[in-house]
Amino acid sequence: MAENSGTGGTGEDAFLAIDWGTTNRRVYRIEGGKVVATERDDRGVKVLAPTDYAAIIAADRRRFGDLPVLIAGMAGSTIGWCDVPYAAAPAGLPDLVANIRRMEGRIAIVPGVSIRGEGASGARADVMRGEEVQLLGAAVSGMVLPDSLLCQPGTHCKWAMMRGGKIASFTTAITGELFALLRGGSVLSAFLGSEVTPDAAFVRGVHEGARRDVAASLFSVRAASVLGDLPEADAASFCSGILLGSDVSVRLEESPGETVFILSDPALGGLYRAAIEALGGSAVLIDSHEAFVAGITAIRKLWV
Repeated sequence: MAENSGTGGTGEDAFLAIDWGTTNRRVYRIEGGKVVATERDDRGVKVLAPTDYAAIIAADRRRFGDLPVLIAGMAGSTIGWCDVPYAAAPAGLPDLVANIRRMEGRIAIVPGVSIRGEGASGARADVMRGEEVQLLGAAVSGMVLPDSLLCQPGTHCKWAMMRGGKIASFTTAITGELFALLRGGSVLSAFLGSEVTPDAAFVRGVHEGARRDVAASLFSVRAASVLGDLPEADAASFCSGILLGSDVSVRLEESPGETVFILSDPALGGLYRAAIEALGGSAVLIDSHEAFVAGITAIRKLWV
């Protein structure tokens, strides 16, 4: 169902933005940099064929208005509508606009950002699609400093170093996916049914994960549970803490003294903030939806 469904005026700056993910997507009608209507559904790219997109967007226009459409995220991937080449880091808003793929009917897809691996030098190859809009939106809107460390929790957590308002470098950690796999089909599954909260068990897990002996630390969840040393209600929080503690400790070591700006909803972002603070860092929570709207609006202004 559409939220705030009044579509307002029909100014020349109005457009539709779609944040198209793997499992779901969100459509925004934006006017004057403000969201006047929005809708979320489960039509992510994993359930679509390339021939499905045009009809879905036509239906979006019937609901939200016959407007230009700017798409970010996995619709521009090899499993989406079409493969849009990445912009190479360091990348700012003009670099994204220069690599936009124009489709039919006033539709365009924003490229992601990539880093090429350099083998023995230690640099890893990495990619993002969709997160770049949030990162650059947070910078252009002043939500974060032009030079700052940003974290985007999720299935695949992104850690990005911003320099001069550009995405200078970034690292992806599959922290969320690992927890889902452990919870769904591992020797630990029977112990991980409870809710994850930033409680004392979670903080213990963070410190355990910071030892970076992750494989052994994770098995200790089972051992401690079997021996009765870890209450069933604490196991999921402890396990999540291990994964976040390993991830966070590396990033804090790489960027000592940096305040981490977390682009997330309060629940997941709160876990990362708790992990960062438990390991002596500082963190600020930023609304990821506001960052996306700021970024896609800035791209739209440069695109036209």
